[in-house]
Amino acid sequence: MDWLHAIRGELEKQVYVQVAGLLDDADEEAARNWRGERASGDDADPDKAAGFRTHGKSKDSRDDLPQIVIGLAVTRDGIPVRVWCWPGSTADSALIRQVKADMRDWVLGKIIWVADRGFSSAENRRYLQRGAGGYIIGEKLRSGSPHVKAALSRQGRYQQITGNLQVKEVRISDATDRFVICHNPDAAIRDAAIRDQLVAKLEELIAGTDVLSATKRAELRGKISMMPGLHRFLRVTPGGLLRTDKAKIKAEANLDGKYLLRCADPQLSAEDIARGYKQLLEVERGWRDMKQVLDLRPVYHRLEERIRAHVLLCWLALLLIRIAENATGQTWPVMRRELDRIHLGTFTGPAGTFRQRTELSRPARDLLAKLGIGPPPKIHELTPAT
Repeated sequence: MDWLHAIRGELEKQVYVQVAGLLDDADEEAARNWRGERASGDDADPDKAAGFRTHGKSKDSRDDLPQIVIGLAVTRDGIPVRVWCWPGSTADSALIRQVKADMRDWVLGKIIWVADRGFSSAENRRYLQRGAGGYIIGEKLRSGSPHVKAALSRQGRYQQITGNLQVKEVRISDATDRFVICHNPDAAIRDAAIRDQLVAKLEELIAGTDVLSATKRAELRGKISMMPGLHRFLRVTPGGLLRTDKAKIKAEANLDGKYLLRCADPQLSAEDIARGYKQLLEVERGWRDMKQVLDLRPVYHRLEERIRAHVLLCWLALLLIRIAENATGQTWPVMRRELDRIHLGTFTGPAGTFRQRTELSRPARDLLAKLGIGPPPKIHELTPAT
């Protein structure tokens, strides 16, 4: 692992050189997303501010454990071409500066930065636009910003992209960015059903509270305030009575199945912007595979070099998985299940001992052919009797 860490710079360069031949002839897009990962499975460190393993805002609500922050650069086909590691308390602005600087030397026709709502600050957007860069960033629908309110209030027809995705571009006069509203009818049905359940539960909690004392109602209100899903639909009258907020419920219904995208590229169509943002699903799939299939965490190393080497190993494994999936059109669990059926048996008799593999199934032969790998030899070892 120490050797792997020592050659990581040249390794990352050679990986990109090799993977670049697999990219499309069209402009390449790098989709990026960040997650804080726990760097240890043991108890919390006594010193929370020391070393690479440090404490920060945990995505898993485990602020008691040290963590690191990992970044991935992913192509439109889901191939992870670069990985980064930072101390667990590193700010978003520092991540963006380093990633943008590192990717400046890559020979890419075009880079579109795709980020979720956590990176939508004005400072982050300004930095991503330096050097004629473009971005697609999700906007927080409930942020209350003037641009969000203006975009959601505009009328217009949606354009059908797929069976469950509709898009509508909105022009705002005082904004340099473009805004695209995406609507998922299936998600809208789910959002409405969840909201109806929350409102019904809230009405059940506050039913009959008019006869309670002001102190008891205040206690109940405090209890509801600890339930964000219910509290946003709660209204308190001037007399201190508890009611459901009909106006808030109506406003939330207007957001069912919708998400808002901000784009700085003037050439992308509304469809391309929506599809580009959905590529974040590839990044999310990469994180799931790294954590659940490749056992990225917990990491029991304590030295920074060993932690970085562990992340490099997981990244290389994910790279091989994605290349194999793209070549075969099959998911990794399916490939592994088929290839795991190839066994090697040992047979012993009066003439000696030999080892022979089992017959290859049709799916296994097809997978090996698509990957450009020859079938393993029928006989692996032959030892005559003495």
